[in-house]
Amino acid sequence: MSALTVGYAAMLEQFHPTEAVALTALAEQHGFSGCMAADHFQPWVPQQGQASFVWNVLTAVGERTEGDLGPGVTCPSFRFHPAIVAQAAATLEAMYPGRTWLGLGTGEALNEHVVPGYWPEAGERSLKMWEAIELINKLFTASLEGKEVKHDGRFFKMETTRLWTMPEQAPPILVATAGPINAKKTGKFADGMITVGAPLEKIEGLFGRFADGAKEAGKDPETMPKILQLHLSWADTDEQALENAMTEWPNGGMKFGKADIRSPHDFAAMAKLVRPEDFEGRMVISSDPDVHRAEIQKYVDLGFDRVYLHNVGRNQEDWIRVFGEQVLPALSR
Repeated sequence: MSALTVGYAAMLEQFHPTEAVALTALAEQHGFSGCMAADHFQPWVPQQGQASFVWNVLTAVGERTEGDLGPGVTCPSFRFHPAIVAQAAATLEAMYPGRTWLGLGTGEALNEHVVPGYWPEAGERSLKMWEAIELINKLFTASLEGKEVKHDGRFFKMETTRLWTMPEQAPPILVATAGPINAKKTGKFADGMITVGAPLEKIEGLFGRFADGAKEAGKDPETMPKILQLHLSWADTDEQALENAMTEWPNGGMKFGKADIRSPHDFAAMAKLVRPEDFEGRMVISSDPDVHRAEIQKYVDLGFDRVYLHNVGRNQEDWIRVFGEQVLPALSR
């Protein structure tokens, strides 16, 4: 079992890329280690206001920090052909050896629908992702050997080629999952898993399925990364913490699947229905750092070895300093 890492979730939906890079560097100075940044083409709601290109931002973060880097997550099957995702990930790892990981998911219409075409149901999106992962792995393996490879599958085709810029080792592939079927496939076909805060019994179930898949493939699940992205709202007062959640991250209180919604303006309309009680059990909202520490510790005790924290408010600098002083040192594996 690896040591605990607590990193900074850089929200490119909320902050200009130069600010996101500066905040990540500040977070590292205050005890955070590593950066997770989501691949968004649009913000969830217009209020958030940003959506920069994740690969550019991670490259800049790599120059300013020493921790790990990962797109958490990108979709390899709609806006991008999987070969392009493989090239981007290989280049980042070549620049920052041993520091990067490739987080992949099935995609959301909010980001992927900008490339016109039929938006499939969840099952087909999942099948596309797994074929994309197969292609990426083939390309990584062949390229490390200096060989070329082709792919002719149900969803993707790739002519004979290789990646000409490769690191000494390919970055690990981590899959974002919240369901039992994909959790088992993640254990079997990927190098680790990513998920978000959820009831502990649900995550225990995901861990069990993940372990089953890993063992079927002859892998030890205890040695495979388990990453958690945790949204929270901290401010000087409980009232301000709640206001930040309601204004900046209302999507956190939406108790329904969001993968088929295409526009930030549609999310904004739905956000008008969000009430404070909708965040209960989904996101801790408190001015007390120890309340947040206890919540984070629950997930650490469950078995996560990497936790990336996102404070939903604009008060990032104050939050980074307070958590760096009062929360991170109190967490234990």
